[in-house]
Amino acid sequence: MPYSESIIIRTHDCDMNGFWKPSSILESMQEAAIAHCDSLNLGRPVLDSMGIAWVLSRCRVEMKRLPHIGETCTVSTWAMPTRHLFFPRAHAFKDAEEAIIGEAYGLWLLMDKESRKAVSNPLITAHLPIEQNTVSVKVGGAVRHVSNSLITQQMTPQYTDFDLNGHVNNAKYMDWCWNALGAEALTGRRIAAFDVEYDREVRIGEKVRTALSRDGEAFSFCGFEQDETRCFAIRGTLAEI
Repeated sequence: MPYSESIIIRTHDCDMNGFWKPSSILESMQEAAIAHCDSLNLGRPVLDSMGIAWVLSRCRVEMKRLPHIGETCTVSTWAMPTRHLFFPRAHAFKDAEEAIIGEAYGLWLLMDKESRKAVSNPLITAHLPIEQNTVSVKVGGAVRHVSNSLITQQMTPQYTDFDLNGHVNNAKYMDWCWNALGAEALTGRRIAAFDVEYDREVRIGEKVRTALSRDGEAFSFCGFEQDETRCFAIRGTLAEI
């Protein structure tokens, strides 16, 4: 059975337009996935004892509309058949009338906390219930820049960017992207769809060069190490509110 939980869109979940911001969408997906794994006895305490952790590798989110401040939504999630080392997970977002307002699809990995590499774990695979339900959203090819001029910036992640795994949390990159786009581009606009690809974790003390490009309503935002190894890539589409 899919796991579902009801949430209220709070002030801190919203952007200056009063709508659900992309980083909060990712946070809701993360929290629902954690709660689902906890309910299956596959949460952090169990994984900590094995020296492993869940990490998000890729995801795509498509929103038909964005809920606004004070609105109640239901976030549902379920695991889908594994693909090599990947654990696909689907999400559906519904409003108070049970209408689907968005869907998401993510690929999760199990990371060895010492080696920081992806690993397999037969015990986790055997005990994770698989649903055949699907969503229309799928991750596509590699996330690449839109073709336009780049705006670059050097960033040093701050303390609140990091999570319990000791790296920048997946949702924080969307906040970086939203700040890079800025108020002029986002006033009167909302996110319609976005892809995020996490290539390499960013840890404490590391600096990141970011590159933003925008072409009409399409945008991309990538981060690179000092040696130009890509850490993450975001590509998305805006829509008028």
